[in-house]
Amino acid sequence: MTIQKIITILALLILFTINSKANAADSPWPEIRKQRINQLLPNALKAANVDAWLIVCRENNNDPLADHIGCENAGSPAAYLFYFNKGTFHSVAYSPSSEAKALDELNIHEKVISVPRSVSALKYAAEFIKKQPFERIAINVSDLNAQADGLSHSQYKQLASLLGAKQTAKLVSSEEVVYQWLSIKLPAEVEIMKEAAMLSAKWQLEAYKTIVPGKTTDADVAKFLKAKMKARGVTDAWAADQNPNVNSGPDRGHSHSTNKMIMPGDVIQIDFGVKLYNRWVSDIQRFAYVLKEGESSAPANIQQYWINARDSGFAAFNAMKPGVKGIDVDQAQTVLMNKYNSEPVPWSTGHPVGYVAHDTGPNLGGSRSAQVRPAAHRKLKEGMVFAFDGFFSWPLNNTEFKTISVEEMAVITKNGAEYLIPPQQNLVLVGNNE
Repeated sequence: MTIQKIITILALLILFTINSKANAADSPWPEIRKQRINQLLPNALKAANVDAWLIVCRENNNDPLADHIGCENAGSPAAYLFYFNKGTFHSVAYSPSSEAKALDELNIHEKVISVPRSVSALKYAAEFIKKQPFERIAINVSDLNAQADGLSHSQYKQLASLLGAKQTAKLVSSEEVVYQWLSIKLPAEVEIMKEAAMLSAKWQLEAYKTIVPGKTTDADVAKFLKAKMKARGVTDAWAADQNPNVNSGPDRGHSHSTNKMIMPGDVIQIDFGVKLYNRWVSDIQRFAYVLKEGESSAPANIQQYWINARDSGFAAFNAMKPGVKGIDVDQAQTVLMNKYNSEPVPWSTGHPVGYVAHDTGPNLGGSRSAQVRPAAHRKLKEGMVFAFDGFFSWPLNNTEFKTISVEEMAVITKNGAEYLIPPQQNLVLVGNNE
C-alpha cells in the first residue's frame, strides 16, 4: 500500500469520526424531546381518553420508548408518570437516587423524585396513583404496536400487586396514546427529515452516474451509496443488509442487492434511506432506464409505464389531506392503476415514516387487499409524515413482473400534503457508453 493511499484512508477515517461525533453531540433531539412531551403528549392523552400514562424503565432490557421520555440511561428500575390533575398536565419521574440528580439536570420533567436504591421506584409511583382520582391509566401493553408494548410480564405482575385489584382494573393499553403521540411530528423534525430525504435522493442520482452497463452490478451501486453514508457519518434507515435495495431485474420486494450485472434495457430501482442524528429517517426511491445502443430516450412503452406510475403517485398525493382515511388515499391511486391496466401490486401505497421507516400512524393501504389493516381506517392529521409510492406493474414473462414504485415523502399540512423534496418527474437515463 502506498503512502498516498494510507493518507487517504486515514483522512476518511478522521472525517467519519468527526461527522459521527458531530452527528451525536449536535443532535437537536434533547430539546425536541422536551417539546414533544410538553406540546404533543398532553393532546395525545386527551385524544386517547386516559388520565395518566405510566412507563417502567430498567437497565439493558428497556422500554422501546425509553429515550422518548428520558429514561434511556436507567440503571435500576424507574417509573415515569404523565397525568392530568384538574386539567393541568404533569410529568413526574420516580428515579433511583443514583440516577436522579443527572436526570433532574436534563430538565425534561416537571419533577424528579429520588427513590432510595433499597426501595422500588414502582412502589412510589403506585402509592401516588392510588391517591389520585384516575379512571383510566395507560400502560405499555399492546397486541398491535411494538412501540407500545414495552412492559414485561414480570413488571406487570409487580405493578398489579402494588396497585391492588381496584386500581389494576383501571389499567388500559397505551396503544392509542402512543399512536396519537408518535404519529405527529414537530416542524423542526420535518425539517430534519427533509435533509434526510434530500441526501437520499441526491446520492441515488449520483449513484446512477457511476453505472457502466455490462460492468456495474446492483451490489456495486449499493456499495457506492454505503460509502456516501460512511463519509457523511449517517446510518441506515432500516436493516443494513437491505439498505439500499438496488434492483435492475424482476421484482424482489424488500431485499439485499445482488451481483446481477446491469445491462442495456434494464429498469433500475433504488430503495434507499438514511438516519440523521441516530433518530430521524428517510425512505426514497428513484428509477432509471439503461439506454440501449442507438437510443437517446426510453422506449415508448417504458416511458408510458413511468408516466403511469408517476401520475398514480400524484393521485395519491392529491388525496392526502387532514381528515382523509388512509384507505381512501390508497383508493385514489388504485383508480388510476386500474385505468392504466397495471398488474396487481400487493404493497400499500404508503406508510408513516419518522423514527423508523415504517412508523406509527395511518396505513395508506387496503383498497387492493381482502384484509384491511385497522390503521388504514385512521384519518390523516396535520404534522404526519408519509413515504408513498406511485405504482405501475407489467409482466416481464409468464412468471415475473417489474414494478415502478417511485417513492416520495410528504408532510400533511392544514391545506393538504406538501412534498419534503421535489418529486421525481422524469425517468433517469443511464448511458451505455463507458
